[in-house]
Amino acid sequence: MTDVRTIRVTGKGQIKVKPDMTRVYVSLKGSNPEYGETLRISSEDTERLRELLAGLGFERSDLKTISFDVDAKRETYKTRKLGGGYQVRIVGYEFEHRMKVEFESDNERLGKILYALGNSHVEPEFSVSFFVKDPEIVRNELLAAAVVDSKKKALVMTQAAGVTLKDVQNIDYSWGQIKLEVQPIENVCYAPQAEGESESYDLNIEPTDIEISDTVTILWEIG
Repeated sequence: MTDVRTIRVTGKGQIKVKPDMTRVYVSLKGSNPEYGETLRISSEDTERLRELLAGLGFERSDLKTISFDVDAKRETYKTRKLGGGYQVRIVGYEFEHRMKVEFESDNERLGKILYALGNSHVEPEFSVSFFVKDPEIVRNELLAAAVVDSKKKALVMTQAAGVTLKDVQNIDYSWGQIKLEVQPIENVCYAPQAEGESESYDLNIEPTDIEISDTVTILWEIG
């Protein structure tokens, strides 16, 4: 039996993709001396936020929780006992509720959302990112580009060596995570507008194309 001769070639795929979805991250924060009151404030503020977004055409379920944390606030104090040192006591609780809402990219709608958040009584912090709706299509396109690149390189090498490029024997691909999101608007705080101004921000945002790359290694038979 004749041994199969092979050549291993790594191809690199590089593509640019235009984001078609918008994601608004919203963070609500608050504090209270009592744990139960802290939870109540968080619940009420979240409900106000859902009502605000419902008025902008969203379903209440469109607002998704990313994380919810309640932490104890502590302070150090000196004891009054003779020769006493310092101790720590809980003086209250702080919460942070981080959420997101997503929609097809639309500057006019985004302007209305940011205006509503900026003038909300719950005083949220928020940021905006843009991402790709269907990442699987992008991954497949990237993989195809990497395979084409591997074949081009293999053809150059085999022609230079005076041999023939034959069938694929094996494909090695990492299937790693690909970031398909850009975040040009970060850490926007509560910013009320003067009375009488338009109930929207006039935005002209064109997010940059997302540039991604990945590699695939193919084992080719040569003859």
